[in-house]
Amino acid sequence: MANNPLMPDPQLLMDLVTTRMPFGKYKDRLICDLPDFYLEWHQRNGFPKGKMGMLLATMYEIQLNGLSFLLDPLKKQHR
Repeated sequence: MANNPLMPDPQLLMDLVTTRMPFGKYKDRLICDLPDFYLEWHQRNGFPKGKMGMLLATMYEIQLNGLSFLLDPLKKQHR
């Protein structure tokens, strides 16, 4: 069965609620709990390369579009 490009990757969403920021002012904070202004700063100045950059960019898009509530069930499941 082919992946639907309109459906988010479930592992990506899980990573947003389980991966901690590895550096900077918000080191050790979960990606899903980073403040909007921090994600906006990265968007303006460039996301890091690799998986961390992809996670930050994804979280930025989720917050920008007011979809953070979609992560709430996953957060509850893993806290």
